[in-house]
Amino acid sequence: MLFVESFCFSQNDSTYYYFDRITPNETIINKIKSSSTFIDKEYYKLIYYSKLRDKDSISKYIKSVESIKNLSETRLAKFSYFKAYYHRISQNDSLSFIYHNEALKIGEKIQDTLTILAALSGLSQSTNYIDKKPYRLDYIEQLRSQAEKFNNIKFKISASFLRGNYYLFRDNDSMALKKYKETLKFRFTKRDSTILLRTLSNIGVMYSEDLNMPDSALFYYNKRYNIIINNKAFQSSNNYFNSFINLGTAYNYKSELDKALFFTLKADSVPIVENILSRKAIVKQNLADIYAKLGNYKKAYHNFSEYYKLSDSIKSEKHREAIASLDFEKVRAEKAESDKRSFVSESKRKQNENIAIGLGGSLALGSVIAFLIFKNTKRKQKLAEQEKEIESQKLATVLKEQELTAIDAMIEGQEKERQRIANDLHDDLGGLMANVKLHFNALKDKDSPELFDKTNNLIEEAYQKVRSVAHAKNSGVIAKQGLLKAVRNMADKVSTSNKIQIDVLDHGLDNRLENSLELTLFRVIQELITNVIKHAQATETTIHLTNHEDSINIMVEDNGKGFNPSQITKINKGMGISSIDKRVEHLDGKLTIESDKNKGTTVIIDIPL
Repeated sequence: MLFVESFCFSQNDSTYYYFDRITPNETIINKIKSSSTFIDKEYYKLIYYSKLRDKDSISKYIKSVESIKNLSETRLAKFSYFKAYYHRISQNDSLSFIYHNEALKIGEKIQDTLTILAALSGLSQSTNYIDKKPYRLDYIEQLRSQAEKFNNIKFKISASFLRGNYYLFRDNDSMALKKYKETLKFRFTKRDSTILLRTLSNIGVMYSEDLNMPDSALFYYNKRYNIIINNKAFQSSNNYFNSFINLGTAYNYKSELDKALFFTLKADSVPIVENILSRKAIVKQNLADIYAKLGNYKKAYHNFSEYYKLSDSIKSEKHREAIASLDFEKVRAEKAESDKRSFVSESKRKQNENIAIGLGGSLALGSVIAFLIFKNTKRKQKLAEQEKEIESQKLATVLKEQELTAIDAMIEGQEKERQRIANDLHDDLGGLMANVKLHFNALKDKDSPELFDKTNNLIEEAYQKVRSVAHAKNSGVIAKQGLLKAVRNMADKVSTSNKIQIDVLDHGLDNRLENSLELTLFRVIQELITNVIKHAQATETTIHLTNHEDSINIMVEDNGKGFNPSQITKINKGMGISSIDKRVEHLDGKLTIESDKNKGTTVIIDIPL
């Protein structure tokens, strides 16, 4: 997996350019110390901590500045941008959009060029409400137009880069590559070099991931890396991490695994300060892939396990962010408070003007009220839709529980029937055949010894077949040997008869599991091996059984022809996958299939204990 460099969360994007233009770095601390008023001191502290991306301090000084009355419109514009920036680095897209839009309107009113461009840059990176993907082409186009109007090279470059990102996130590779290469044609100043690094990185990602041209990707990755190591300003942990992980991935695609491992391990050694979970997950996933190709399955499995743990953490974090983004009451309250302050300030400034302007102010207030009513109505509709969805989920859960109960009863009934047949064959028919054999022994002194020998041989053969059937019916995990021995016996028999070598590796499976669980796991492994024999055209298969105390992991790997896992759907799973999936679901487990054409297949099953 590669790391695509977006625009929103870098420390050197248009936000920092904006802050630097408000107050240069070398004077901001002196301004805090020398400020004679509370307004100035709190305002410059807000700028200072925004530069440091200190979210707690930014939140603190936003609240402090909010308590100040009679801020000038120039500072109101910048203050709205600070709030937008805070919500942007907090990944709250809804509030970020609202305050960027507010900053844009005030900036346009007072003709503050820098605020207009910076606000449009922030709006350009918002989620598109139509396709739910990042970046808004309408705002990107406005940013490009305004940058041309004001002849601002910084934001011309930003607009060009953002257009590339827009097409990249919509899988339009040709347009994305075109816009990125157009971006490289600009004359970059030292201040703009951060966007140059991102552009080189994203071009490399496209050549490696989408166009399968790892040599071209390495050209751009190495060009980016040389800029970093030759310029101390860019020697940050994020820049080093992105370079190492992308170089490692490109070498992996070239099958130069030693170099791939070297750069991926270097990425793993970099102290990560932003997007920690997602970056660690990328490292673990890439290491698992490289170790598997190198044949070090123990390390591959360890990194796969770490990757899945991180994936679960990322899902939980995104769930919390999604809930936060739906906090419409907070949006409404903050918006109402902002509009109230703006209205009071506007009323004081215009209190001596004519009645017509007063009526205009009343109309503005009415618009605010109408807007709040509209937002409240939409919120209620959203809540009603959510309640309806919850009810649907409850019904689906009940149906699923009924289905699992039925499956459980079916499995239990099948095993009882197998046990009964085995007992009947062994105790009744087996005993009867033994008795018949004893009676025929009495014929030994008769006159026809040849007939006796033939009859005795036939009876012996029938008796052995009955014993064989009884043991076969009662074999596997039902017998005393347990899951591990049953799987090994099965692997030995299949290896002998099907010209395929099956190896069984166990880790920590010293103790027996609960009988019905062992039975279900044995049936699942049987079905997976059947799939390999029928479909994979494999010569080698490895079954890994690992006990993690709180869960058991099954991994079945083959070197067969592979297939496209995306073609397996819930409607048409094929190859016995539906049966396996139901058994795993019944055990609250997780089934993962990884396969590429001509590169074999790996099936991973995690079952909680």
